[in-house]
Amino acid sequence: MPKTKVALTIDADLLERVDHLVARQRFRNRSQAIETALAEKLSRLARVRLAEECAKLDPAEERLLADEGLAAADESWPEY
Repeated sequence: MPKTKVALTIDADLLERVDHLVARQRFRNRSQAIETALAEKLSRLARVRLAEECAKLDPAEERLLADEGLAAADESWPEY
């Protein structure tokens, strides 16, 4: 995937912690450390959003919809 160079302003203590991880060879460089951290955070946020949206669903209504779908599938599949 193509990379784009950006300039960031971050807290000095946070940058020191990133540099410590790079020095311990947990990451090749600052860019990899920050890219990995950002990707993980975005992934976690996406899972939280999915969980929030799923929590809005009514289990009884979802079961009815699933049962309707299964009943329709039974009628449309040919017998073997």
